[in-house]
Formats: sequence, structure tokens, C-alpha cells
Amino acid sequence: MLGLIEKLFGADTAKPGLPAGFAEKQVAAAALLVEAALSDGDFGAAERQVIAGILGRHFDLPPNLADRLLEKAEAAARDAVEWHGFTRAVKEATSHAERVGLIELLWEVALADEELHDYEASLIRRLCGLLYVSGRESAEARNRARERLDLPPPAAQ
Repeated sequence: MLGLIEKLFGADTAKPGLPAGFAEKQVAAAALLVEAALSDGDFGAAERQVIAGILGRHFDLPPNLADRLLEKAEAAARDAVEWHGFTRAVKEATSHAERVGLIELLWEVALADEELHDYEASLIRRLCGLLYVSGRESAEARNRARERLDLPPPAAQ
């Protein structure tokens, strides 16, 4: 998982017009995490804390830089009219296994408030299609995220 984060958020030359110090793939991956948090209409403190923790933990960023990247990702997500630019940047910068790892991080964000909303699940399913991650791989990633968050398995339907 650390390899995914290093590749997504590793040192890279920022493109003109992007926030100084952050590469396109960094902002894109962080923006997808923000999109997952925003999809249920409630970007709460729990989700914000999980995203900041992911950014800090996986990118070895001090809290102030993790918060800055989160702010930039929020702005990018707010200004975006679609996700294809974000997913393209991620696809071009990562392997399949790394994209599965990103889906796992998206599940972690969606489950951060201990309640999975239909909009969050729908967003992640659509992102799986755009990132070429299978439903089975996504389900396994969701289970790993649940375990990491120490959540019980979902109730049988």
C-alpha cells in the first residue's frame, strides 16, 4: 500500500497551474478521496480526519502539509465538472494493483463515519469502472478497509 501512495503522491514535477509543491497525480488522487467523502452530501469531521490521516501517513507529510493538500483537493473536486481528469492522471501514474489500493482508500473514506450511503457506494463502483478495478477486487478492498477501521462485517441482506 505504501508503494501506491509513494507512486501517487511521490515527488513529481508539478504542472503549471497546479498548486505549488503538489503534482497532478497527487491532487487527482486526493480529489478522488474528497469526492468519496462528498458523495453522501455530508463531508463531516470523521471523513476529513480520515483523509488528512491517509495523506499524512502515506505521504509522510506533517499535519500542516496534509491539511494543505486536503484543501487543494477540496478545491479541485469543487471546481471539477467530471472525474475523468482525475482518473486519467491516476491511471497513467499507477499499476493495476496500485489502483486497487486506491479503491481501498476510497472505501476507508466512505466508511469513516461508520455508515455507507448509497451515493458513496455508487461513486466507488463508477470509479472502479473508470480505473479498471473489478467488482470482486473492490469487495475485497472494502473488507480490508472495514478491518482497518475495526468495523463489523456488513449485515447479511
